Amino acid sequence: MQTEAYTLTLPVRRTTSVIFASPHSGSGYPADFLLRAAIDEQTIRSSEDAFVDRLFDMAPAFGAPLLTARAPRAYIDLNRSADELDPALINGIRRVAHNPRVASGLGVIPRVVANGRAIYRGKIDLAEAQGRILRYWRPYHDMLQALIDESHVDFGEAILIDCHSMPHEALDNIGPSGAGRPQIVLGDRFGAAAAAPVLERIEAIFADAGLRTVRNMPFAGAYIAQHYGRPSRRQHVVQIEIDRALYMDERRIEPSAGFYDFRRLMLRVVAEISDIGRPADLPLAAE
Repeated sequence: MQTEAYTLTLPVRRTTSVIFASPHSGSGYPADFLLRAAIDEQTIRSSEDAFVDRLFDMAPAFGAPLLTARAPRAYIDLNRSADELDPALINGIRRVAHNPRVASGLGVIPRVVANGRAIYRGKIDLAEAQGRILRYWRPYHDMLQALIDESHVDFGEAILIDCHSMPHEALDNIGPSGAGRPQIVLGDRFGAAAAAPVLERIEAIFADAGLRTVRNMPFAGAYIAQHYGRPSRRQHVVQIEIDRALYMDERRIEPSAGFYDFRRLMLRVVAEISDIGRPADLPLAAE
């Protein structure tokens, strides 16, 4: 199923409470947006979680739905609240309580891309910002909520895997000394978004695949983890951040020579994460 806002790929039969979603891998840049931008398209794409949708596209084979955004993050950030509007970018917005994401230019309509580079030459109108939210943000979140509700009805729980990537440089000086550079960051907002056993099983799956993980540093999860993570209601969100150097050329924004090897590794990871939410009396979907 494809709409202007998202692509939803469903399994032949849902056999797990796990949902995979990628809110930042969209790459459909409107032509008028690029024409008005103060930076070139390659620079704009630096904020995109390029190819993350392709790293998780096998999820339906294991009984789990996959929801991926089509609009790019630089145009509208689906991992922000709809009211995180930046007065430094949008005309007609009054300054309210301090919000560090908005203050840094990373509100629902981003003002900057990586390294603080400004996207626009001036401000945009409030009506334009509201139009993007109505056209892209609302449909994505409506569908995400519907998938979560379906998981509760069918399985009595929901486990949302919020799929992201991060610049290689983001991991400088992260992780225990002498332990090797982390490759995966798992975010559960320090236990507020997912129950400990869920996070521990996901962490073990990555470790068994030979990937080094850390928790919540430097990324603990943003709006999606905060809004949907309700472990007391058997509703869990784990944000996964993957080092882009594992599978892509960050400068060219192209899959690297090792892309397909890494994707094969991720196939195993996705299969095992899907198993977390599978009732014991259901067979593996891919068998």
